[in-house]
Amino acid sequence: MKKLRSAIAKFARQDDINFLLTNRIPRRLATRFFGWFSQLEHPLIRDLSIGVWRLFSDLDLSDARETRFRSLHDCFVRRLEEGARPIDGDPELLVSPCDAIVGASGAVQGDQVLQIKGFPYQIQDLLGDDDHAALYRNGRYVTLRLTSAMYHHFHAPHDCRVESVAYISGDTWNVNPIALKRVERLFCRNERAPIRLRLSQAGHAITLVPVAAILVAGIRLSFLAAGFDIRRGGTRTVPLDVPLRKGDEMGWFQHGSTIIVLTPDGFALCEGVREGARIRVGQPLMRLPCRPKAHESERPHNRSCLRHEIKR
Repeated sequence: MKKLRSAIAKFARQDDINFLLTNRIPRRLATRFFGWFSQLEHPLIRDLSIGVWRLFSDLDLSDARETRFRSLHDCFVRRLEEGARPIDGDPELLVSPCDAIVGASGAVQGDQVLQIKGFPYQIQDLLGDDDHAALYRNGRYVTLRLTSAMYHHFHAPHDCRVESVAYISGDTWNVNPIALKRVERLFCRNERAPIRLRLSQAGHAITLVPVAAILVAGIRLSFLAAGFDIRRGGTRTVPLDVPLRKGDEMGWFQHGSTIIVLTPDGFALCEGVREGARIRVGQPLMRLPCRPKAHESERPHNRSCLRHEIKR
């Protein structure tokens, strides 16, 4: 079994073959079909599907709350055991909203970021709103890629309020590194749902951009009213005022995909957050900007900030 899995993985890693198999097919049709197929509640289909999935991935269900699933979809959107993802409670830290492999990250160059080395794109093209994009000029960004085998739910990176969510229709290109090297402005082409947050204490504007991909039958947002489908009605922005605590669930993907985190200038990537690194929900992602000293009584806060500065 290990030899077969290794041979399949080696075959699939060949760039031309991988790109052909995951992109040179009717992507929307394949995505709709997979969304239907994955929800079939037939024991044989379920078991065969999960078995094939294990051949192509490092699927680990050891921390799943349930280990018996009704369907492939049920396995995809599995919840975890209580405490499986401890949330770092330090108020000076923005934590990862999801389990992921870190992609391109760092400083925003004006209004430009990278999807991969040599492939830049503009923040306004990603967000579809020039005023919104202006908040992150010369700020920081992190690209977080969820593979198919990972935990697919995403969570609030800090105590915050959801101010709005936008829906931008688009394609469903694969978001793996092979496609990112070949398709310019890929994230700006795919369906996505920018979520604008306001940190409760510091007031910073943070944006998470979940990006759909091939076989992702939908981005589900749990902070929206039951039955509300953001995709209905076409491209639009929905104003909201929803409080969330750090670590609260925000939504989930049907399949692996990507979340891009955008922050204003002054934020700093935490140590170890670099391309290719793996990160989990609740682990440190960025440090908040140090608050300027305004009063003698605020000195304890300044000491805390200084402590994080020394760690760099």
